[in-house]
Amino acid sequence: MSRIFAVIKKEFIQMKRDRMTLALIFMIPLIQLLLFGYAIQTDVKHISTVVFDQSLSPESRELLNAFSASGYFDINEVALSYDAVTQSIDSGQARAGIIFPPDFARQLQRGESAPVQVIVDASDNMVANQAIAIANSIGLIKSQQLLFQKMNLDAPPYDIRVRPWYNPDGITAYYMVPAILGIIVTMTMVIITAVAIVRERERGTLEQLIVTPLRPYELMLGKIIPYIALGYIQITVALLVGALFFQVPIRGSLLELYLLTLFFITASLGLGLMISNMAKNQMQAFQMSFFVMLPSILLSGFMFPREAMPRIIYYISDIIPLTYYLDIIRGIVLKGIGFQYLVGQVAALLVFSLLFLGISTLKFKKKIA
Repeated sequence: MSRIFAVIKKEFIQMKRDRMTLALIFMIPLIQLLLFGYAIQTDVKHISTVVFDQSLSPESRELLNAFSASGYFDINEVALSYDAVTQSIDSGQARAGIIFPPDFARQLQRGESAPVQVIVDASDNMVANQAIAIANSIGLIKSQQLLFQKMNLDAPPYDIRVRPWYNPDGITAYYMVPAILGIIVTMTMVIITAVAIVRERERGTLEQLIVTPLRPYELMLGKIIPYIALGYIQITVALLVGALFFQVPIRGSLLELYLLTLFFITASLGLGLMISNMAKNQMQAFQMSFFVMLPSILLSGFMFPREAMPRIIYYISDIIPLTYYLDIIRGIVLKGIGFQYLVGQVAALLVFSLLFLGISTLKFKKKIA
């Protein structure tokens, strides 16, 4: 134990001397959390909209008011021709266009179906899907209201009551901020660990450790324990920022969250150590780390739901540690669930930790390569 403590002390002294890296470890996560927390919004509102109303009737104005009142469509331009609508969408001034035919009101008064064309710029898929869904919902609701009036019904035949749990208001920050915390820990633990050890090898300080009585596992433990402490500091700061700036509720046990996070931190550090053993220089360590980061961001469920992925990609995402940690942190923070519901995720992270740390220890040889 005395040898391990000696390595731990050395790592803390080295961190203290490298103040720039230490500052980046804390400042970059804070900046990312604030930036992504405010910037990433899956609920797209205030879509710039152009209107070409050939009917100019109370009925068309009533439907336009419904579009405006939804908060999703901002009617910023009134066009005088179909070509003007096309030009506005082509130029990017509008993302959606609403076109009423001349006989819109007459068709409604005759009891016929009155078409309304909604053009959506689908070059941005997220905006397009939101606009299409809301436009269809508005049309359906207004149609039901007219039918109720004609049939003299006080209520719809079906009373479907949907109750969204855990995030009833659909606030994006509640869902994204815990996930960003997982990304931050992955980024800092993998990259900083991998680069730090390769840098020691390049400077020759690793050779000084090789000639000491340290065993490989003692050196590995001595190097990862300080970074575990840093990981917990990052998580604490990130949770405080999430609670203060984004009002993210923490419904579960913080103690359980901290305990289960240990498995994710050790898995990330083990991955960083494994990269450092394979990389020959700092540039290779950076490249390998980013090679790990991109699948973690894209395939873990951070940006896109795993259920929507092709089956083979879904299975590939099972070998990414962040996939399991997102279930853990979202489950504890948003749902308030405990360890009994997260046994599978914890077991997977434990396997990753043992595998990565074991490979790193075996690969590290106490001799100058």
